[in-house]
Amino acid sequence: MALRAFNTQDYSLLIHWIDAEKLNYQWGGPSFNFPLDVTQIDEHYNQANVFPFIYVVQGTEAGFVELFKVSDTHFRICRVFVSEHFRGQGIAKLMLANLITLTKQSYRAELLSLAVFNTNTTAKRCYESLGFVETALEKGERSWDGQVWDLITMEMRC
Repeated sequence: MALRAFNTQDYSLLIHWIDAEKLNYQWGGPSFNFPLDVTQIDEHYNQANVFPFIYVVQGTEAGFVELFKVSDTHFRICRVFVSEHFRGQGIAKLMLANLITLTKQSYRAELLSLAVFNTNTTAKRCYESLGFVETALEKGERSWDGQVWDLITMEMRC
């Protein structure tokens, strides 16, 4: 199990995974329109402060995660996704643990942050189990199909 750099050959995989409008919004927030396409992916991942990764389990692509450089010592974890075939196996926690280690060692991060919708209790528990703590709650910032989704900000000191 390992993280590897996301590259242009992976675009079709990500498009295949993010296959519904609601999922696209949950995964990408307002940064991506549905359907996800090569142009959007290319524009986003060609930014100098964005570091995307694929998580590989026994030779198979199992997940995706993005690291965003906020400053030289602060990085934000974004767009966490686990393939349907690997859900319920603790892959997200393993992938994120690998990313945390990489971020500390390779990028010398002192602070990691992330945001999670309050409705995504499974993800929130996963982040808490890795040492993230809630630092803010943005009420009414996002909505989907008439439902308001509050956004929880979480942080971890490295």
